[in-house]
Amino acid sequence: MTVSDRIESRTGVARICAAALFALAGVLFVVYPLVRPYAAGGAPDGRAEFASPSWLVAHLAAVGGFIAFGLALVALSGLLKGTGGERAAVVAVAASWIGTGLTLPYYGAETFALHALGGSDLDENAVTTLTESVRMGAAQATLFATGLLLVAVGAAAAAVAIARSRLLAGWAGIPMAVGFALFIPQFYVDAPLRIGHGVLIGFGCAVVALGVLRSQSPRSTMTGA
Repeated sequence: MTVSDRIESRTGVARICAAALFALAGVLFVVYPLVRPYAAGGAPDGRAEFASPSWLVAHLAAVGGFIAFGLALVALSGLLKGTGGERAAVVAVAASWIGTGLTLPYYGAETFALHALGGSDLDENAVTTLTESVRMGAAQATLFATGLLLVAVGAAAAAVAIARSRLLAGWAGIPMAVGFALFIPQFYVDAPLRIGHGVLIGFGCAVVALGVLRSQSPRSTMTGA
């Protein structure tokens, strides 16, 4: 096997890893709103929702989704080296990982602190008061919003990198970027729209995954192989 063949083989493995990570992220972001329990009639979350095992599953799926998405962008950045999208891909990795680091502490509180409140002996009013404190404290709310905005910046930079690389369809990263841009607004809509938002991110990640699998390495593109 020649050196060129070895490089091409490694690139093929890298494409499969990147595609698998994007696909995994997409699935987890669909699971998150789909499995998450919602109060009847659009009422605020309460003890019944917090205490449900589905609450844990859903929020841990979101945590896994952010991690898988960050790893997918790292893999994508490696694939786009030597292309016009290389610099934007580096920005995507940096922004997404900083954003994920700021976002996940909030999800930890949502996952475990609220689940513990749901299973406690406190009355509903006390649970509601403590929930507000957990969710809306100035520090955690600011870090959470900043983190999600940075993840959205990372997804947008990834879309730019994909378009500039010319290894995938120029529009391939747009649905994914739109999905992450809507992450904060989707918290203020009803369950069907939240599930629809999860499906949008899942679709966007799937489009990128398929595009990565079908892409050629920069070397192959330049030589016409």
